Amino acid sequence: MTMEAENVTTYEEKGFTSEVKIAGDVIATIAGLAATEIEGISSMQGNLTNELVGKLGMKNLTKGVTIRFEEEGTAVHVDLSVIMRYGYSIPKACKAVQERVKTAIENMAGLKVSGVNINIVGVDTEVIE
Repeated sequence: MTMEAENVTTYEEKGFTSEVKIAGDVIATIAGLAATEIEGISSMQGNLTNELVGKLGMKNLTKGVTIRFEEEGTAVHVDLSVIMRYGYSIPKACKAVQERVKTAIENMAGLKVSGVNINIVGVDTEVIE
């Protein structure tokens, strides 16, 4: 995961100035969670599924996610490496992932998303019951 910078938002109100800093790990976690919520996505590269993460209480969903901050930290570019489930449409699932990741980052972090690239690195052939 690449985190060359962090997002800094400065608020000024009646002589009071404050900053909110969002670390790259936070953006990567948002992207990883959003991606694995899409039907047809098995997991991130080298990662566990949301269901298993929830059961085990693990929080590291940043594997397979690369974040690059652009435009002085106000925009971000996301690269995801995902493992698809067998039998799902790759173009449909990828389009849904791109939209979900973009919306999640913009809504939660207030950042502009300049792009979401997806690399399919494998197919999960395990039957889900």
